[in-house]
Amino acid sequence: MNKGRLEAFSDAVIAIAITIMVLELVPPHGATLDDLATIGPTFLSYVLSFVYLGLYWNNHHHLLQATKVIDGRVLLANLHLLFWLTLVPFGNAWMGENNLAAVPVAAYGVVMLLAAFANFLLVMAILRCQPPDSTLATAIGGDAKGKLSVLAFLVAIPIALVVPLAAVAIYIGMAAVWFIPDRRIERAVGR
Repeated sequence: MNKGRLEAFSDAVIAIAITIMVLELVPPHGATLDDLATIGPTFLSYVLSFVYLGLYWNNHHHLLQATKVIDGRVLLANLHLLFWLTLVPFGNAWMGENNLAAVPVAAYGVVMLLAAFANFLLVMAILRCQPPDSTLATAIGGDAKGKLSVLAFLVAIPIALVVPLAAVAIYIGMAAVWFIPDRRIERAVGR
């Protein structure tokens, strides 16, 4: 199967999700900095979600560049990931519009957990299509970042119900972990 269509479709879906989020940003009613501060939680949540969608887009691109072959399982796993990523704007809006309240922050964590798990499944589906000694399999190894993401969101969700800002700090921390590019895949693509 041709991976080009898969990548183009995924790019479009992620771009639409980002566009939906920015359309949810409503300017404050007033022209002072105090008025602008009223949308602080909404803007923080937008920035965090934009970063996450951008990171998923970037990592998805690198993953597919290093992929030689895909099959129907990869297509379904990719749709599964895109499903959860399209819920990010909803989680983003609910969390931001409710001033980072406990239940919306936990719900955002659930969306991020399921996106991380779906991404892990996508990586596993892609690896099943590649030869066991492929450059991609060697580059990904045990997928420590993927496993860490799932674990971090699992921990953050109950924390969000007690101390929402601590959960947001975990979400920011996981984004920072993924912000550091995985040089192994870049080297694999370069070969």
